[in-house]
Amino acid sequence: MSRKRRIWLTMGGLFLALAVAGALVFQPWLLFIDKEVDDGADASEVVGTASAGISDTTVPEPSGTTKTRVELASGSFIDAEHGTSGEARIFRRSDGSRFVLLDGLDTSNGPDLHVWITDQKSGGDCDGCVGSWSNYDDGDYVKLGELKGNKGSSRYEIPADADLGGMKSVVIWCDKFNVAFGTAAIA
Repeated sequence: MSRKRRIWLTMGGLFLALAVAGALVFQPWLLFIDKEVDDGADASEVVGTASAGISDTTVPEPSGTTKTRVELASGSFIDAEHGTSGEARIFRRSDGSRFVLLDGLDTSNGPDLHVWITDQKSGGDCDGCVGSWSNYDDGDYVKLGELKGNKGSSRYEIPADADLGGMKSVVIWCDKFNVAFGTAAIA
């Protein structure tokens, strides 16, 4: 085998190895696969909106045997690194538990996506400038779990011991690349 041919084969092998490694890291096929979810329904009945917002600690009274809930905060998603739309709503049930409802979510699928509540404002720290979508892990945040689907409605329980005072946004966060896909203001 000639030296020139060995060089081309070696370069081709390196290129192939880099392409496979890049595909495994970036998972580009996820851009073409949507995961739809519809588990947003909750058995409790909405009876109002909390006057003190997200830090409201009042618990709604159950209506007979029916559990009730109040809305603590809500906001519409805005784009970050990826186009994102839908609503984020936070509720407190009559049993004191809280949850986030992502309603009508539509965003890109991606690797390692999570739902967070954070103390960073929606829209980034410089109103959308370059680098403003990676600051959501700089302060306080509450991890609610992996994103169940990039389209549809889903519910995420908030840990009982989570302090929501000072929290400002709900974020669809990509842990792998340290960026927000979309954010919704809740304060």
